[in-house]
Amino acid sequence: MSGAAPLLDVRDLSVAFRQGGRSETVVDRVSFKLERGGALALVGESGSGKTTLGRTVLGLQRETSGTILLDGRPVTGLSSVQARRSRRDIQYVHQDAAAALDPWWSIGATLRETLLIHRVRPAAARAEAVDAMLTAVGLTPDAGRRYPHEFSGGQLRRVALARILLLRPRLLILDEPTSGLDMSVQATVLNLLLDLRRRFGLTYLFISHDLSVVRRLADRVAIMLRGRIIECAATEDVFERPRHAYTKGLLAAAPRLDRRVGQAAHVVECPAR
Repeated sequence: MSGAAPLLDVRDLSVAFRQGGRSETVVDRVSFKLERGGALALVGESGSGKTTLGRTVLGLQRETSGTILLDGRPVTGLSSVQARRSRRDIQYVHQDAAAALDPWWSIGATLRETLLIHRVRPAAARAEAVDAMLTAVGLTPDAGRRYPHEFSGGQLRRVALARILLLRPRLLILDEPTSGLDMSVQATVLNLLLDLRRRFGLTYLFISHDLSVVRRLADRVAIMLRGRIIECAATEDVFERPRHAYTKGLLAAAPRLDRRVGQAAHVVECPAR
């Protein structure tokens, strides 16, 4: 819809940690917008601030300054409990899918417990909902009777997605969702993510350092360095016509980049389009 507010609107967001009596800024005046149904990738080396930014959007980390609007409503300046409640439409897909599953519980029991805790469906409909979602992510209802150790890494990614999608989120924060998978399994997981985005009308905030994965999944790319967004554009523009020296270095797969390019002269805005 023309003129509609973006699903996620981050404005001048900063996050600082105190260490040894000093304050270290990890996210520095970051702004970006993410429209409904879009997919924005945050790309940068370890320590660039992309994961902290994702955790702050989710509500696990308090911002130092700035504003986050979800569907036009501010969700910043809240306690951690209030922040989590205000962000019920946001779910986080961690790269270690097995870590989020109890090894002593069957997959079906875990997924039904998720529905119980969040009171998403009445008790009589939970088993049917779990079977339907397992099927939607490319597994079979029989998978519900199995345990986490019986699944491969790619299958566990599917289980994690099923668990999250049962909560009917609108925004998924995907943290290296294909990390640790071989190339063929990566391809099936990426195809699944593309399919689920279309079928469920999902919006993706995608955190990654894998440029090949980013190019396949994201509509737009925001390059982060030392807590700032230094370049943000449509995916093909970033890959075909990079503007910042650091971005060019990433695309060239240089083994070691000159750290001096990290001194960004200004803050880059990242609009929805």
